[in-house]
Amino acid sequence: METQVAAVAGTGAVDEGVRQIVASFKGRKGFLIPLLQAIQHHCGYLPADVLEYVSQELLVPLAEIYGVCTFYAQFHLKPRGRHIIRVCRGTACHVRGSLAIMEKLKGVLKVEENGTTEDLRFTLEPVACLGACGLAPVLMVDDETHGRLTPEDAVRILDNYA
Repeated sequence: METQVAAVAGTGAVDEGVRQIVASFKGRKGFLIPLLQAIQHHCGYLPADVLEYVSQELLVPLAEIYGVCTFYAQFHLKPRGRHIIRVCRGTACHVRGSLAIMEKLKGVLKVEENGTTEDLRFTLEPVACLGACGLAPVLMVDDETHGRLTPEDAVRILDNYA
């Protein structure tokens, strides 16, 4: 994800890696979703200038590309943090205080839901369910699940990722 930093810093997201990815998909059928996945893996998100480059190089209307990007939740058009925090909004978590955890994290991180901190360290997302109802309330940071939390516990967990 080294290129994510370069892309975010504005040094030009259409780097040689992006050019190679696009070239490898030329002439293939049904290429758009796997191409966008590869670019997002390379850049960390889908920068506008890269999508314009894809449109020009592969002769795909930009509106079609944006249609796919906005339809599928897996694609992101804005830079995301190095660590993704997912706060469960499922019934068990909601009843046991996940809203208070979300509000506390929003205040500490100074972001809204689905927002990314200015330093690109964290992205804060609500999710419908994390499937760990017995541990409610639950949050995940990247691939690590943390349960039976208070808002203060959640803040302490983030200290481990600073």
